Amino acid sequence: MSYYISPRFLDKLAVHLAKNFMKLPNVTVPLILGIHGGKGEGKSFQCELAFEKLGIEPIRMSGGELESPDAGDPARLIRMRYREAAELVKVRGKMCALLINDLDAGAGRVDSTTQYTVNTQLVNATLMNIADNPTNVQLPGSYDSNPIRRVPIIVTGNDFSTLYAPLVRDGRMEKFFWMPDRTDRIGIVSGIFAPDNIPQWEIERLVDMYPDRSIDFFGSLRSSLYDEQVRKFVYDIGLERLSLRLVNSTEALPEFRPPSFDLRTLKEAGDRLLAEGDRVSQRNLIQEYMPVGDVRY
Repeated sequence: MSYYISPRFLDKLAVHLAKNFMKLPNVTVPLILGIHGGKGEGKSFQCELAFEKLGIEPIRMSGGELESPDAGDPARLIRMRYREAAELVKVRGKMCALLINDLDAGAGRVDSTTQYTVNTQLVNATLMNIADNPTNVQLPGSYDSNPIRRVPIIVTGNDFSTLYAPLVRDGRMEKFFWMPDRTDRIGIVSGIFAPDNIPQWEIERLVDMYPDRSIDFFGSLRSSLYDEQVRKFVYDIGLERLSLRLVNSTEALPEFRPPSFDLRTLKEAGDRLLAEGDRVSQRNLIQEYMPVGDVRY
């Protein structure tokens, strides 16, 4: 399957990586590229496509790894992964990068109820230290006087205003706000529906029907069109036998015929998803259970 890579996204990532592997005279190059934007717009997936295009296998981390019961573990993990990326550059002889997805989810302060732990402080301090000294990244309890290879860091997130301000300052982090325009959205959605042979005009109409929906919405829309066939399979097998049929069964997994992808069917399914999403937003029960005050730093 051929997926769409935004030329703007690829350009920004490629230039940042190239600058970090060059020696530009009297030029300070930020080590970190922060890619931020709305939820579900495909930031991480575009990164993966761009890395594949550039022939790079990054070392990956997620925001969920930036907290631990043991103080110092996440900061140590960042240093280990960074040194691992540097070692890969040396061993393989080609570019590598450290990719941290959803940095703001693990290291940001969303509101006054968010705990600012020792690990959060150490994660911010570690990333700042690496950005300032990318060839001198030490592990706790040891010291290596030999410099390591400089390796760029790519971080993604929704809201970088929740991060520690000195970390995102110019010189340490270069920022790139990712909001796919209509051309990008049509290209990405065309990739999602590529196996279904939908005419290009229909893709454009579909995108224009839901101009405020994220890219993930269209992936969920395509998935929902198989619900009826899956439901029929579930009840034909029987609820009691479903687990035995799908796990450790000698029979092959079921195959389903492609559903109808005409514009009317797509709109009906899209409107159902839209309604369910709106119900989530309208409930807003968090305001009743946990009043949120002003964010304090």
